[in-house]
Amino acid sequence: MVSYKRLNPEDVQFSSAVLSEEPLSVHQEVRALQPEGASLLPRRPSCSVTTALLVIGCLLLLLCGGWLLGTMLWLRQPSSDRPHRPPPPAAAPTPDSRAGLGLNDSAAASGREACSLIPEAWRFDCYPERGVVVTQEMCEARNCCFIPGSSAGSIPSGRRNGVPWCFYPRDFPSYSLVSLNDTSLGQKGTLRREVKTYYPADILTLEVELLYETETRLRVRITDPSDARFEVPIAVPTATRKAESPDYVVEVSRQPFALIVKRKSTGAVLLNTTAAPLFYADQFLQISTALPSSFIYGLGEHRSTFLHDVQWNTLTMWARDVPPTELTNLYGVHPFYLVMEDGGNAHGVFLLNSNAMDVTLQPAPALTWRVIGGILDFYIFLGPDPGSVIGQYVEVIGPPAMPVYWALGYHLCRWGYNTSNSTWEVVKRMRSYEIPQDVQWNDIDYMEEFKDFTYDSENFSTLPDMVKDLHAHDQRYVMILDPGISSTQPEGSYRPYDEGLKRDVFIKDAGGQTLIGKVWPGLTAYPDFSDEATQEWWYDNLQRFHQRVPFDGLWIDMNEPSNFLDGSTGGCPSSNLENPPYTPGVLGGSLRSKTLCATAQQKQSVHYNLHSLYGLMEAKASASAMKRIVAKRPFIISRSTFPSQGMYSGHWLGDNRSRWKDLYTSIAGVLTFNLLGVPLVGADVCGFSEEPQEELCVRWTQLGAFYPFTRNHNAIDMQPQDPTAFSPPARAAMQQVLQLRYSLFPLLYTLFHHAHLHGRTVARPLLFEFPTDVRTYGIDRQFLWGGGLLVTPVLDPGVDSVVGYFPEGLWYDFYTGDSVRSEGEELRLDAPLDKINLHLREGSVTPTQTPNLTLWVSSGQPLHLISALTDDGAAGGDLFWDDGETIDTYETEQYAYVVFSVAQNVMSSAVLHSNVEATYITVETASFYGVKQKPSRVLVNSLEAAFTYRDNQVLTVGELGLNLSQNFTISWV
Repeated sequence: MVSYKRLNPEDVQFSSAVLSEEPLSVHQEVRALQPEGASLLPRRPSCSVTTALLVIGCLLLLLCGGWLLGTMLWLRQPSSDRPHRPPPPAAAPTPDSRAGLGLNDSAAASGREACSLIPEAWRFDCYPERGVVVTQEMCEARNCCFIPGSSAGSIPSGRRNGVPWCFYPRDFPSYSLVSLNDTSLGQKGTLRREVKTYYPADILTLEVELLYETETRLRVRITDPSDARFEVPIAVPTATRKAESPDYVVEVSRQPFALIVKRKSTGAVLLNTTAAPLFYADQFLQISTALPSSFIYGLGEHRSTFLHDVQWNTLTMWARDVPPTELTNLYGVHPFYLVMEDGGNAHGVFLLNSNAMDVTLQPAPALTWRVIGGILDFYIFLGPDPGSVIGQYVEVIGPPAMPVYWALGYHLCRWGYNTSNSTWEVVKRMRSYEIPQDVQWNDIDYMEEFKDFTYDSENFSTLPDMVKDLHAHDQRYVMILDPGISSTQPEGSYRPYDEGLKRDVFIKDAGGQTLIGKVWPGLTAYPDFSDEATQEWWYDNLQRFHQRVPFDGLWIDMNEPSNFLDGSTGGCPSSNLENPPYTPGVLGGSLRSKTLCATAQQKQSVHYNLHSLYGLMEAKASASAMKRIVAKRPFIISRSTFPSQGMYSGHWLGDNRSRWKDLYTSIAGVLTFNLLGVPLVGADVCGFSEEPQEELCVRWTQLGAFYPFTRNHNAIDMQPQDPTAFSPPARAAMQQVLQLRYSLFPLLYTLFHHAHLHGRTVARPLLFEFPTDVRTYGIDRQFLWGGGLLVTPVLDPGVDSVVGYFPEGLWYDFYTGDSVRSEGEELRLDAPLDKINLHLREGSVTPTQTPNLTLWVSSGQPLHLISALTDDGAAGGDLFWDDGETIDTYETEQYAYVVFSVAQNVMSSAVLHSNVEATYITVETASFYGVKQKPSRVLVNSLEAAFTYRDNQVLTVGELGLNLSQNFTISWV
């Protein structure tokens, strides 16, 4: 092993000579590029000058001949030795790539030549550790190529971005496939590594299993056949048969082992792990793949654009309490990505792993998974369209729950109401100004000394009365709960902690004692939600508190889990779990930073494995408890999330700021979580921290009205930012857009039904509906509700217009019915302060209702149907309807489902499934956008009816009084 000295960045001097043919000069005392003993030839004893010259001359002749012969053989080497490896470059070695190497044997020369021929975009990092400046000696100790950067974007390891200086040669040792046999579900093989890597505890023999689970889903598992390793404890489908005619073809390279997965219909390569060597050590698993394009999405939770940047972008995953910040691991972990292919097809890849990881994107384009535990358990979803990819992903992780109806109303909260009476006053002002509101929330200031399952008997003495009043007005109440349970109360005075100790529900430290951290109430213990006993204890506490304050939903916060300390009051022991051989780029530099010790003990495993599952497990326990307590659909909003979260909770995007940038980035967050199977998602409207601005708050309320989940929330000591706090014009604009949201409830509710049933997105990227239009791939300033309603918000200050992209087709102004025909172009739209632009896509039928102050009232109002016709007069839509709160209405067939269609001047409704709830609703009016000629008459169920027709080709038929539960027709001639 070559010894090396670690350098700090300040110890290294970089020279402008990096582009010259002279050796790169790094700190003279280190002489990194010409280490002593770098030559592979043994030292010779001294001899006479004549003898030495003769020997040297002979050696030089031999070396030159060997180098020429080796180079010729290498250049003639057939490419089939490594099938589908990313193409080698045509470029000759650059001068700087030869600088200062000082190796004088043919093998080294050939190796240098091979290294220099690897394009920068295809260089896979051999030294990914953060905070380390990599020298040549350090790099070559790992048997890797070392080429210092030749461009401004190329900087040494220890950086977030940049071309790696130390990277794998093409012949870096990897695993070989020594056997492969057919199974009832696919194939199973054995992998073997002959040469150990530079990480400890290599697992030299592996098992690879290829499971052809469905025609559009392939599963690949790489495991240790000798010892069971941690696997994520979420339920996934169990295949019972091998797919007979899959849409994919799998090719296997034996030496080195690699997988190539192709789309059968097009030949597109979806997965190609020949890109870099496979690592599988106890605490370092790494696999890379080439990507078919740079259009990659998902990989939450991070603050970024919707379309990820592949320019040396590392996304770290390890749940962390931190306000949304770029290039930082945030609250949730979702190792799933979607990639667009040429021609508009799409596929997805999911790594079922909960350990800390880095996911590195590079411009080849390629991706590297770098994980520090568990197994490699991949799913590949073939789509072929983006929406189908998400549906197939959701089939694995579980469908999002159908939300209770009032979850889709307007929610109001703040940290710092300070009293129940001031909270109540805000509710009353909202009513007096006739601004819709369904739910009132409280942050931690309602608690007694921030302790869970308590309320401040002095400042919040009227809390039970306020909740009673909310219920009397068809409104609901949601309260916050943090997982940390105060551990410092006198024995017998705080039942949640006393009972928790008795039932042994708290996470323990490595020594088996209750681990104590610190959050809002002071020193705290943390419930272990992986233990069924804890789940029952959680239910008992919720039930007891519900008897005092009959809350309707839960806001579970701080559940990464967050800790104001690093690890615990007693620190964390020194071990390979606390200090793994490789630590991903987590904020704070260690796994225990502002959370629990990695060595903490939980029922199902150590915290090292379970950390990022904590929010999911708490949400699951909370949803189960709420079902038992209220016997209705549970409402849970969680900060920390993991795949399958949507089955139990929604999510808000965390502690954002009152800034225009945060307004913009919220769209990417909402769209990404819709891809991740968590459609009930939104950002804090108007921003959480920093003082609110009136114009920003108006624009944010307009955008927030089209978040699937909309809540206004701000921080303690900030000025109020509920709609009643602003000027009359601003207040009127907010009232107007919230009424608009409530009028669209039938559409939104139906979209959530499709999300629950088929895994479809609610807030939808334009590329999902227009996958062959590459111009939609990067759009995250607009989005769709479903496939038919285009939202174009204002995201900049001081403007009265906005530019939006309209994919090819016919679009109609939602408010007026005016049409615009686009060839796929940007259009400037008027956008005064009281307007958000909405457009209906041709071919859609949108159900709306007259809004009211709560969804309980407005959801009982008559329907107005808006049909946006194609050029040939066609349109279609649907409506799902039930009582809004009963659990599993679809599964128990307690619902109505109606389909609307328009063709040849006739609208028809077809009740495909009937239910008594539909009998309470009537269709009162119907408008048709794009009727090219004024009709002479309109018939409703064959009877003549009154109508109006405007010059902009809008036909409206009113006073229909049609029962939703019965089929009807509306026709015109």
